[in-house]
Amino acid sequence: MGFDVPKISYSGKINEVTIGKASPLTVGGESSYPFHLFEGQMPHPPKIAMEIWDIKPDDWSETAMKPFADVLADPAAWAKKCVEEFGAEAIVIQLKSTDPNGLDKGPEEASAVVRKVLKAVKVPIIVWGSGNENKDTDVLRKISEDFQGENLTLGPASEGNHKQIGASVLGYHHTLIASTPIDVNLAKQLNILLENLGVPKEKIIIDPTTGGLGYGLEYSYSVMERIRMAALAQEDEKLQYPIINNLGNEIWKSKEANLTQEEAPTLGDAAKRGILMEAVGAVSYLLAGSDILILRHPETVKLVKRLMAQLISGDLDMGPADLKAKLAALNVKPKGDYPEIIKKKAADAQPVKEEKKVGPPKAKETAPKAEPAGQQAAAPNAKEPAKVSAKTEEKIKAEAEAKAKAEIEAKAKAETEAKNKAAAEVRAEIEAKQKSRDEDKVKAKAEEEALQAIRAAEKAKRKTEKKAVCAEEPKEMKVAETQLSPVDKLLAQINRVNRRK
Repeated sequence: MGFDVPKISYSGKINEVTIGKASPLTVGGESSYPFHLFEGQMPHPPKIAMEIWDIKPDDWSETAMKPFADVLADPAAWAKKCVEEFGAEAIVIQLKSTDPNGLDKGPEEASAVVRKVLKAVKVPIIVWGSGNENKDTDVLRKISEDFQGENLTLGPASEGNHKQIGASVLGYHHTLIASTPIDVNLAKQLNILLENLGVPKEKIIIDPTTGGLGYGLEYSYSVMERIRMAALAQEDEKLQYPIINNLGNEIWKSKEANLTQEEAPTLGDAAKRGILMEAVGAVSYLLAGSDILILRHPETVKLVKRLMAQLISGDLDMGPADLKAKLAALNVKPKGDYPEIIKKKAADAQPVKEEKKVGPPKAKETAPKAEPAGQQAAAPNAKEPAKVSAKTEEKIKAEAEAKAKAEIEAKAKAETEAKNKAAAEVRAEIEAKQKSRDEDKVKAKAEEEALQAIRAAEKAKRKTEKKAVCAEEPKEMKVAETQLSPVDKLLAQINRVNRRK
């Protein structure tokens, strides 16, 4: 009996958005969760964009700067290298120079950089502002006007400047990045505001804020996951938009990615650390539903592209034939399912070790032994000192191994004792807290019972008094000595009511 993979039918679909003009790219269009190709369609796989800066960075690590060392001062050459050598599908111009807290360059200078990059490459251009709402409004408005009809992707547009940037995008035919701070409801609200402004849904890409690592990555992943669930499973039209993640900028500005080997020897190889951090973040966001990933390092781009190809095709990174060829190149014959690589390495290393430590035997000055006539003198046995040396070495090696083993066992024993002691202390603390809680419960119960007894006594007393009052004989009603007229009675009633007020 065959196994049928359970499938979910989704009622929603992600909007398709086309960016760029000369070589346009279309993103979105998914009708299932990311890479769930057995349940739905992914007509446009996620795109890999590479970032460039409009100024030469001075705070990048050596690992990040090395691939671009010859073009960091020229944004146009930088963009061309990313496209032609590293396979970038889109270019993101980070307008770092326009930051009011930095160089505070004007809209004209930023527009000039965009013009140079547009002439150098034909792939779609994404222009990312400094993050300052007021400055981005002026800069992105200028760029929108100067490059009318080029279908640039401009952002980030937030709640504070969405009207100004949205109007520019709408008037000059560009695409907008709607950016909100890690919240599903805020993302939905901004999309509604943009729709009310008149921005078509085919011109909106959302940025739910991208965290580089740690809690930021977890929160961003969770929000993106909920956005995709609402868009596909709950058919929420206000969240059915492609997602962009500015990942490279977040990863490489973190402390962990920039520490040198000397500063952080326990964090692994400094040359690979940032690349692997960026790759792990990229994989996480791809699985959360990212449609455009902005990366920095070329090695990360290679890793992510290979992974996406395998996720789409279902192929393994190394098939049985490739594994067999690799083992054959290493001259290793697999035995069953376990190739004895360790044994082979040990066998290859042993003779080298002996040759280094075993020196030539020293000649002993002894009198030659008399030999029978007609026979040559026997050659001295040179293997005997070598055997003695080998035995000595084996003895030393065995003693060293025994000593190391004893140290390991002692260390393990000390760690076990420390763990047991810590566990005992924790248990004792828990028991003490539980005992204290039990005593508090008993005390509270006793106080409650005492209070209940007091209330019961008071209740019984009131009941007794009530019975005594009811047992009395009814009083005889007598006519008043002075009879009031109806008018006097009415006045008395009015006076009584007024006194009550």
